[in-house]
Amino acid sequence: MQRSPLLLLLSCCLTATQANRVYIHPFQLFASPNVICETLQAKPSKPLETVPVSPLDPEVLTPDSRDQSELEAQRQNITERTGVLAEMLNALGLRMYKALSSKEQTTNTLLSPLDTYGSLVTFDLGASKTTAKTFQEFLGLNSATDREDCVSLVDGHKVLKTLQSIISLGDDGPKDEITRQVWAFTRRDVQLSEDFVRGTQDFSDTSFIRSLDFSKPQEDKQLVNEFVEKTSDGKVKSVFKELNSSSDLLFVTSFNFQGNWRTAFQPERTTLQEFHVDETTTVMAPLMTHTGQFHYLNDKMQRCTVVKLCLSKRSYMLLVLPHEGTKLHDIESKLFTNVMSGWYQSLQEGLLELSLPKFSLWSDNDLHDLLANMGPVVEAQLLGSQAEFSKLTDTKPFTVDKVVNKVLFEMSEEGAEPQDKIEEAGVPLKLTINRPFFFSVIEGDSNAILMLGKITNPTL
Repeated sequence: MQRSPLLLLLSCCLTATQANRVYIHPFQLFASPNVICETLQAKPSKPLETVPVSPLDPEVLTPDSRDQSELEAQRQNITERTGVLAEMLNALGLRMYKALSSKEQTTNTLLSPLDTYGSLVTFDLGASKTTAKTFQEFLGLNSATDREDCVSLVDGHKVLKTLQSIISLGDDGPKDEITRQVWAFTRRDVQLSEDFVRGTQDFSDTSFIRSLDFSKPQEDKQLVNEFVEKTSDGKVKSVFKELNSSSDLLFVTSFNFQGNWRTAFQPERTTLQEFHVDETTTVMAPLMTHTGQFHYLNDKMQRCTVVKLCLSKRSYMLLVLPHEGTKLHDIESKLFTNVMSGWYQSLQEGLLELSLPKFSLWSDNDLHDLLANMGPVVEAQLLGSQAEFSKLTDTKPFTVDKVVNKVLFEMSEEGAEPQDKIEEAGVPLKLTINRPFFFSVIEGDSNAILMLGKITNPTL
């Protein structure tokens, strides 16, 4: 049987399941109840259940109502489902990050694999059978036994709620805060499927689904942008640069990570130092310094130094600094899940004097562009010209015009715990992060990657 090109796209990223766990195919953990292999060409057996969409009123900023008894997040212990889903989103997230970073080699870059994965699963809820099969292959959630002419569907709500449980694990203090919001704007004469609307709520803290006529693109752009800015407490600004009168659906997510270091840096040791953007460009940036026990690794094969920085009770940052003379892009091109897990397993504790730039980072990632970076066929089949969303609305034709993932990452200089008491332990190894570096933020129980990013210039 010939394998889908989208499935082949991911096969190089997936690593073998850990030997100490009985392997269960991901599809089996997320399959719909009474799953069968449904013929792709068969028409739906029952009419689509849709709900009306409230008109956009700039004075009504109340989020959509939801069933709290069903949607209340459970801070649960790590389960096999969260661990397996983390493997899927990590593999896809690294692939998407490399495609994004290769287009932005000289600029700061930020991506949330968790948020991007959740957006794709939400649209999978509205996809036709053929497009749904493509989505499941791309997400790593397809059935291994399906024939070419049929598809066994996963339960997208189960996937989204598992993603939400991962966020609940990571957002467990001290002082870290993760918030996710969703906005969807559709044409006034369109009703959206109840399944899709519920999906926007499965994996968000607040959601806003509104309609407008799109007849005046410039005025509508201002109206939508102002509404998003107000309902995000000013965190998401000018998200749409342009609209057109033929738009059917605009979709926006905001994934905001506000964190504190587990142990504070020392404010009195923060100084302006040189940061070497490239061979010819140097900027002065505030570098925080802390001397203490860190887990780190000098990877001579990959030619980089890796440091683990603890954040909340469960989440942590892996910071990767290329050795002198090594390009950051060369390290990023080899980023796979087995490389990152190998780094983590090889870390050794030691005394470091670590100097790190102060930085906060945000990005607007257009999912159409991001998928196109991975290959034109990927974008066309998932969100573009070949994608069909017969389960999203009964309005035809219907297109997904804009999908924007807004990601915000903020870290303070402060920490949740007092400074380490450094005893006489010899001379610390001095490590100064004064050139472009890569970082990832990981939830420690599931090992899900919350953030991937690089800093090429901390003053931007």
